[in-house]
Amino acid sequence: MHEANRLDALRQLELLDTAPSEAFDRITRMAAQLFQLPIAAVSLTDANRQWFKSKVGVEHSAIPRLQAPCAAVADSGQMVAVPDLLDSECFRDSPLADSGIRFYLGAPLTTKAGHCLGAMCVLGTEPRAVTDADRSTLADLAAMVMAQIELQHALGRVDPVSGLPNRNQFVSDVRDLGIVAGQGEPQLAALVSLATPEELSDAMRVMGSAWLDDIVRSATPALRRLAGGGKVYHVGTTQFAFLAPLGASLVRFSGTLLGWLGERTPTGQASFLTTTTVGLVRFAVGQDAPLDVLRNLYSAAHDARDAESGLRVYSPEQDAAYRHRFWLISELGRALAQPDELYLAFQPKVSLRDGACGGVEALLRWNHPEAGAIPPGEFMPIIESTSLARATTEWVLEAALRQLSSWHAAGSTLQVAVNVSAVNLEEPDFCDRVLDGLARHGLPSASLALEMTESALMRKPKAAHDTMTRLAQGGVKIAIDDFGTGYSSLAYLQEMPADVVKIDQSFVRGMEKDQRTLALVTTMIKLSHDLGHRVVAEGVETAEVAQLLRDAGCDEAQGYYYARPMAPGLLAGWLAARAA
Repeated sequence: MHEANRLDALRQLELLDTAPSEAFDRITRMAAQLFQLPIAAVSLTDANRQWFKSKVGVEHSAIPRLQAPCAAVADSGQMVAVPDLLDSECFRDSPLADSGIRFYLGAPLTTKAGHCLGAMCVLGTEPRAVTDADRSTLADLAAMVMAQIELQHALGRVDPVSGLPNRNQFVSDVRDLGIVAGQGEPQLAALVSLATPEELSDAMRVMGSAWLDDIVRSATPALRRLAGGGKVYHVGTTQFAFLAPLGASLVRFSGTLLGWLGERTPTGQASFLTTTTVGLVRFAVGQDAPLDVLRNLYSAAHDARDAESGLRVYSPEQDAAYRHRFWLISELGRALAQPDELYLAFQPKVSLRDGACGGVEALLRWNHPEAGAIPPGEFMPIIESTSLARATTEWVLEAALRQLSSWHAAGSTLQVAVNVSAVNLEEPDFCDRVLDGLARHGLPSASLALEMTESALMRKPKAAHDTMTRLAQGGVKIAIDDFGTGYSSLAYLQEMPADVVKIDQSFVRGMEKDQRTLALVTTMIKLSHDLGHRVVAEGVETAEVAQLLRDAGCDEAQGYYYARPMAPGLLAGWLAARAA
């Protein structure tokens, strides 16, 4: 247990395998000069090696720990003097003696907590007697090394702007709570976020980093008062954490924080440029890992943006949902590079006049090797909000064009529709990529339709309009998907070079039971026809709804009444059965 604690203390200092430091080398050179010896080193005792943070007269950076005199210093925590290694029962057969070393003197490098990290040592190739003055001098040099270690460690634990202990110190202090509190004792922690990342980015573009420093410095005194004299930690750019007093109740602690939020009046420009939120976490001392506590605090403070009060207690359920979303993003990125996880299913669009199928919609499907089939409703909504939008559309478009080419080679003239996102419409090379893909597969442009939602069109209307116009001029068919659910104006729709309007299934399902909905759908069909668009109704599930749409003049229908999305082989059988 002692050794485990010693190694833990050593690794927390983050000295192992770091670059050389003049501050340490200066002491090592001094040691070699004072003792008039060719070799001196600051030696840190790791699990299986002696690693030299600083060295004089040594070529290598580490030696095995076994039979190393510095390891004896670390084990005992005492100075070790070996006047002649060849006369020592412990070290006469050591690798050090084999290399020609005869003299060794090492003083322990001991932390304030009593953990020996290694040794300040001097070595020679000739035997030598050890005097009291030698011991005193080397002990002083070891103390100088430890002062330097502690100084560097302190600088690595304090934020230079706020002067508060930083994230590393928070993690260390949470880990050490077990010293003053019982294992498993409940504890509360809070994280105050002074601004969202978006707010910071916008403000920094205008006012620069000095503004950010002012925000941090001005908030620090209030945060210290909020913590009631406890330690406040600067754990993020504008994020500060602190622990509640041991035994504090969640109700009282959250009440204090809510009161502070209500009374908080940031000064200067921060009062209208930033939003303060607070996240609260309950954890068990010695059982919940410090980094998990910190991550949960970040999560709760992020969720607090949606809370009217600005405060949110960490919710494992919400966190699990967010982590699942993150997992989906990561796994989908990986799946795009795999040969058989993603595939396309095709849903027919049927003419309401003669029942013919002239086109299909390509729908992305995902069969994860461990999680199985992942519903589109889980992963599709996250695509547009990430950098996966371009890569996913690229994958779907290429797969759809390959299938379309195969059908055309077999004599079929089916048109395939592919969904695109708002991000795609804003890509300057999107139109060229689509047209190049059609040319590469030898397909007529009209064999491809691109479906885009109203909300996507309205995100950046000019960019969307320009892209749609170029695609339409290139012969690609354009469809406005989920019509009626977005925010587009009639004037804007009139200008759009769209061929098809698809009425969203939320209007179609149940329209036979609601006269108002029926009237609305009928009006949408007439309006779309008046603007020169063909109309497709989505979500048709019954013969009654299909007849109502036919009576209203709708051109095509799509839904489970006709067919579910299916693989190309099943689609071929479905088409053959309808033609029979």
